[in-house]
Amino acid sequence: MPSKLLSSVAVCAALFSSLGMPVYAEEKTEFKLAWSIYVGWMPWGYLDESGIMDEWADKYDISVEIVQINDYVESINQYTAGAFDGVSATNMDTLSIPSGGGVDTTALIIGDYSNGNDAVIMKGEGTLADLAGQPVNLVELSVSHYLLARGLGTVGLEESDLDGVINTSDADMIAAYATKDVKAVVTWNPLVSEITSSNPDANILFDSSMIPGEILDLMVVNTETLADNPNFGKAVVGAWYEVMSLIASGDEEALTAMAEASGTDLEGFNAQLAATEMFTDPAEAVAQAASAELPTTMTTIADFLFDKGILGVGAPSADFVGVEYPGGVVTGNEANVKFRFDATYMQMAADGEL
Repeated sequence: MPSKLLSSVAVCAALFSSLGMPVYAEEKTEFKLAWSIYVGWMPWGYLDESGIMDEWADKYDISVEIVQINDYVESINQYTAGAFDGVSATNMDTLSIPSGGGVDTTALIIGDYSNGNDAVIMKGEGTLADLAGQPVNLVELSVSHYLLARGLGTVGLEESDLDGVINTSDADMIAAYATKDVKAVVTWNPLVSEITSSNPDANILFDSSMIPGEILDLMVVNTETLADNPNFGKAVVGAWYEVMSLIASGDEEALTAMAEASGTDLEGFNAQLAATEMFTDPAEAVAQAASAELPTTMTTIADFLFDKGILGVGAPSADFVGVEYPGGVVTGNEANVKFRFDATYMQMAADGEL
């Protein structure tokens, strides 16, 4: 997530100009998905390289192109501008960028939640309370920023108690940590693993395992495109859960391929997976979508985004965007539902109907 999310509105505006407005949904046979490097999203690269996606696409007489984008925020901006039919994104970034920008978006797959992959790291001994008066480096207005806010709240601190947050690209985070001026960083794997394994003084103060289920990793798609092309949903979900079965069985060939693609080895990748609550069983993902906690989590996230001024352009309140869950429950504005957790296709996978 190397770009400041606050700038996403401007980036999106440029993309709308260069790529044109998002194409109106219609029946079609060719689709494109974007993804970026992260342990929970490495299956997308493997789906492409292994041919599994092609096999499932052929089954439904469509084609699905899977494109790796090195800049996470850029991938979401391009999806928002209509260049892709779907993108790998967190629940927070989906709410703030495409949904907040007016693009009706559906969480087709809930792949996992971060269970330690995101962390607040300080140099040397100390606790969260010791961050008071200190600068903290992170990708501003990303899930790292949210994690920091949640962590500070547990010890009665707010961001204003710090000596500021310093917007730092994920590409620069390792180098930044090595400089003497940097006191603490917030980042995600594989960067967390690289920092902690290379620096004996690295002290994890707070991580996403302390807020389970709040940072969800998704494959989100354009709602109208999905509605007009159910075979698109079936092919993508079917392919995903074929790879999930390989992960669940510990398939070394598949896991090694994903490890190497993410820049680590099998041992390192398995360590990252251990900090990721992967929903390898589609029934688990369905349960997550329908959980009583999810609406509360999304409301907390909406409050954070509104406080930071990134819940859509000119959002009058934290309720600006409506979020719909299985069963028709809605948080936020029921007249402006732009984010939907739809378990339909994951349930098909759980029922063996794909």
